[in-house]
Amino acid sequence: MRRLTAMLAGAGAALLYAATILVAGQPAAAATLTEVTNFGTNPGNLRMHLYVPDNVQPSPAIVLAMHGCGGSGPGFYSGSEFRSLADRHGFIVIYPSASKKGNCFDSWSAASQVRDGGSDPVSLMSMITHTRQRHNGDANRIYVTGSSAGGMETNIMLGNYPDVFKAGAAFMGVPFGCFTNESDYIPSPGASNCASGRISKTPQQWGDLVRAAYPGYNGPRPRVQLWHGTTDNLVYYATHQQAIDQWTNVFGLSQTPTATDTPQQNWNRRRYADGSGTVRVEAYSIQGAGHSLPMSGMAAAAIQFFGLTGGTTPTPTPTPDPGTGCRVTYLPSTWNNGFTADVTVTNTGATPVNGWTVTWTWPGNQQVTSAWNATVTQSGSQVSARNLSYNGTIAPQARTGFGFQGTYSGTNSAPTAFALNGTSCVMG
Repeated sequence: MRRLTAMLAGAGAALLYAATILVAGQPAAAATLTEVTNFGTNPGNLRMHLYVPDNVQPSPAIVLAMHGCGGSGPGFYSGSEFRSLADRHGFIVIYPSASKKGNCFDSWSAASQVRDGGSDPVSLMSMITHTRQRHNGDANRIYVTGSSAGGMETNIMLGNYPDVFKAGAAFMGVPFGCFTNESDYIPSPGASNCASGRISKTPQQWGDLVRAAYPGYNGPRPRVQLWHGTTDNLVYYATHQQAIDQWTNVFGLSQTPTATDTPQQNWNRRRYADGSGTVRVEAYSIQGAGHSLPMSGMAAAAIQFFGLTGGTTPTPTPTPDPGTGCRVTYLPSTWNNGFTADVTVTNTGATPVNGWTVTWTWPGNQQVTSAWNATVTQSGSQVSARNLSYNGTIAPQARTGFGFQGTYSGTNSAPTAFALNGTSCVMG
């Protein structure tokens, strides 16, 4: 535990240093970061820093922005882009500082996983209430975000206080209720059942953890944005799909995205909209990125998702491909002797696909151990993925996706070819 706390402190310092480089050179604002004391009930023994921009709106939005393990509120203020975005758009940012386990926010205790249970979440709510009352904050525009331990706490706050927050953006977090005790919280990489993605739950079971935080609540839920690097070797990429399963279940949505796109190079986005077309869950997989988010531009994407930029988040439309057939995109995330992979299948033909089977051959000794959004079977090196009851139809120029986790030894080379119902697919 000590070894990992030290590792996280180093990782947090490296992240803050890298982020500082990204924002260096920006003009300094006259407004400054100010520490606030006596902000209310504080069972988590947290410190509070507040940034109110010079051009703050008359009834401003409030963003709670939380650092990773080993960090601090002032460090996250200096090392992320939320300050400059507040200058641009006139909202207030709260930067709390954690005090537990090497300055990590508490997302592991029973008290932290229930509304008004105590510990850090209650302290954070005191900061929000204090800010809203003292600065005429808009109660209908309160948001939460965070990186690593802060991303984990983002999911905690969204689960405990769905009536307070309108949206949240979690960078490199884990699902709500993933940690069952302090001993599992961030030991050495791969040792934590939660952080390594080894906890096996259905979407319903993940969703039940959130619903249990505020029993009987039937009101609207905050929209959720999730970010994760595909090569994260501290909080494994497998937890990203678990969080997607959790929040889509909470919203009563299918685990199949309603749209997928690549808004920037190496940013693969899945969007889950309700019947009205409102995106309730948005998930970014950052290809090749490790435990080093948010990077340049990601904070701006979060603020846009919140609706604080004055514009709307566009809904992408698939670009038709010429000809007939299919296209497959394969996005793996590898660590030690394990891996996960996301597979997106696009129907590039002119007629719907009703019932699908995707097949491929492993070039090595890979073995699938679990899957989502498909039933995956394997015989030797031959693999088949078949649709589930809710995602069997792929309309012309539409997409569906599934994923899996597996093991390997030697080299984890990607398959060189896929077929959809016996028809060879274009890769890419």
